[in-house]
Amino acid sequence: MKVSELFNWKQPEIRALHLTWIAFYICFFVWFGMAPLASSMLKSVDWLTPEDLKLFAIANVALTIPARIIVGMALDRFGPRRVFSILLVVMAAPALFFAFGDTRTQLLVSRLVLSSVGASFVVGIHMTAMWFKPKHIGFAEGFYAGWGNFGSAAAAMSLPAIAIHIFGGPEGWRWAIASSAIIMALYGVYYWFAITDGPKGTVHHKPHKASAMEVSTWADMIKLILWTIPMIGVLGILVWRVEKLGYLSNVGAWICYGVIIAVVLYQIVQILRVNVPILMKGVPEDDKYPFNTVAALNSTYFANFGAELAVVSMLPMFFEETWGLTPTTAGLIAASFAFVNLVARPMGGLVSDRFGNRRFVMLAYMFGIGIGFVLMGLMNSKWPLFIAVAITVACSMFVQGAEGATFGIIPSIKRRITGQISGMAGAYGNVGAVVYLTLFTFVTPSQFFLIIAAGAFVSFVLCLLWLKEPEGAFADEYYVSSVDKERAARQHA
Repeated sequence: MKVSELFNWKQPEIRALHLTWIAFYICFFVWFGMAPLASSMLKSVDWLTPEDLKLFAIANVALTIPARIIVGMALDRFGPRRVFSILLVVMAAPALFFAFGDTRTQLLVSRLVLSSVGASFVVGIHMTAMWFKPKHIGFAEGFYAGWGNFGSAAAAMSLPAIAIHIFGGPEGWRWAIASSAIIMALYGVYYWFAITDGPKGTVHHKPHKASAMEVSTWADMIKLILWTIPMIGVLGILVWRVEKLGYLSNVGAWICYGVIIAVVLYQIVQILRVNVPILMKGVPEDDKYPFNTVAALNSTYFANFGAELAVVSMLPMFFEETWGLTPTTAGLIAASFAFVNLVARPMGGLVSDRFGNRRFVMLAYMFGIGIGFVLMGLMNSKWPLFIAVAITVACSMFVQGAEGATFGIIPSIKRRITGQISGMAGAYGNVGAVVYLTLFTFVTPSQFFLIIAAGAFVSFVLCLLWLKEPEGAFADEYYVSSVDKERAARQHA
């Protein structure tokens, strides 16, 4: 696929790509709309404090993790068109509640519910995989994610101006958030009618059951359980942080811990219910896939997207304090880490497509991330600022390129559970962010960068040991097993 083809709107797959990244862009615009308006919120209402906003920031990512798992299951059952449209419309409601909330509790609960919109990422990944062939999927996924992620940067740049210059007054921030929520709902309705789940005649291969991921061996089922526990259990860290901030009583915290344990146990039961009958019957050889590959990609997204979310939140202060910069200058420099997304993520997918070996590209990117963060960990005020900026940008190129390379592999692992695999890997990105940001409260910025570097090197080793080149990763069509063909025949019978 050539970059110039992106301008050919007449091609159905190109039109689908643009319609989908715009949907993702709007989701991220609404999702990250609070941060740039935080100061306006504090000025307009006297019952809000900076501590409240810190709590809202935690709530802003809390349900993204389970939402990505649930949405991944829904994708494999209902298809991305329905799921994306419904998500866009439904998530407009908590955004509007937040916009016009008049109590701390209402703002907290609405922000918590709205965090589910972060699951939009995996929906678009699945839709893009329905439209593009394996040999082009890396660039398409990277372009979708890079431009979609830019929605958060666009919100930071435009929402304050919209609040001040378009709506004005102390309540301007409310109308700025509300207007973006209304646009999101309207686009959700439009998306329902504007797109289909893949080209005409596409067969939507569905899993046996959508309640848990299918595996190929008994050992893989144990591995799936082991990787599921921390994916949900990490929410306990969020509960601990909320309790430490004084917003949750000890009893309330233990109730939350109990709910998290119950959800983990429920998910384990679902894994057993789905897979025990399949494994007892026996999985045909041509329908098997290595779960180790999924585990390796979980680790890469933990180490790259998790690092991105964590670093973006602390980088402005790091530059400001280390080189004595003004907040504005430090913010502009730090923004380069996010802006690189527009180029680096599509490039990661393009390199994965063009190089002819997706596994090697993934390994190279993860090793580059490790080296990049080691260099950032060594930076101090004695280093020339331009060198520090150059290293930061270069490191970001590897981080976001690796994100594109990760989702250049996922659609080729097992076609009918692409949504669940995407959901799991995507959730591990948020798990990484929670873990890294929690560790950041105990260490210096330099130590923090070295910890992230260590995470990247651990992922590199796991990829070296576990990651396999997917069958048909550069083919004209996705690999379809005998089980998929049999189920497709029954659907059309």
